[in-house]
Amino acid sequence: MQQKAKTKNISIVLYKPRHAGNVGSIARVAKNMGIGNIVVIGTSDFEREDMVTRSTHLAADYVDNIKYCDDIAEALAGFNFIVGTTARLGKARGPFISPRAAASQVAQLAPKNKIALLFGPEDKGLSNDELRYCQAVVHIPTSREFTSLNLSHAAMILCYEIFAASLDVVAAPEPKRARSSEMEGMYSQIKELLAEIGFLNPENPEYWMTHLHRFFNRAGLLSREVKIIRGICRQLAWHANKKKE
Repeated sequence: MQQKAKTKNISIVLYKPRHAGNVGSIARVAKNMGIGNIVVIGTSDFEREDMVTRSTHLAADYVDNIKYCDDIAEALAGFNFIVGTTARLGKARGPFISPRAAASQVAQLAPKNKIALLFGPEDKGLSNDELRYCQAVVHIPTSREFTSLNLSHAAMILCYEIFAASLDVVAAPEPKRARSSEMEGMYSQIKELLAEIGFLNPENPEYWMTHLHRFFNRAGLLSREVKIIRGICRQLAWHANKKKE
C-alpha cells in the first residue's frame, strides 16, 4: 500500500562506501521510503551499471542523481540535523539511541530541517572524528550470535522507522536548527578561545571539545543562538587580549 510521508528533506549520506552494489541497494531503499537524496563522500568511480543492477531500473533515477563530494565537512555543511550510525559501542562514541527513538526525533524535525542519515564504510563504519558531526548516534541491536548488518539492511531499518514515524506526526514540527557549517564555525571559535585562555590541554585539545560537541549537539541550537554564543566568544577574546596589553 502506498503512503505519503514527510521524508523529502531527508538524505542518505554514505561516507567512503566500498562497493557499487551497496550504493545501488541504498538507492532502492531511498526510493522505497521516499527519501529525497543520496550523497556519496570520498569516491565517485563506481560503474553506473553496477549500481543500477542492485537498484533495479525503477530506482535508476536515484542513482543518476547521486551527489558526490570529496570532503565530509563540505557534504554535511547544509544539514540541520545529522544522525550517525554505528555497530561499535564505546563511551567515546555514544550516547546511543535506537532507530525508533531517532525516527521519532527526525519525524518532528524533517518538515523544517534538512536531515542527513550518515553511514560509514562497510568494513570500518564511522570513526569518532566522523561521529562528532552528529546530533544523534544510532545503534541497531542484533543477536549476539551475528552482529554484522549489511549496509543497505541497516539503512532500510532506519529509513523504515523514520517513514512510519513520519506518517503519525500530528504535533507542530520543530523549528529550523542551525546548519552543520554554522555549528562547526562555532566549535572552531570556542576551541580557539579556550586555547587562548589556557583551558585546553595543548597535548590533547580534543578531550574537552568532544564533550562540548556532545553538549551543544543535544541542545539543538538555532542559528540565532549560535550567533549569540559566537558573539560571547568574540567579547571574551577581546577582554582576554586587552588584559595582555
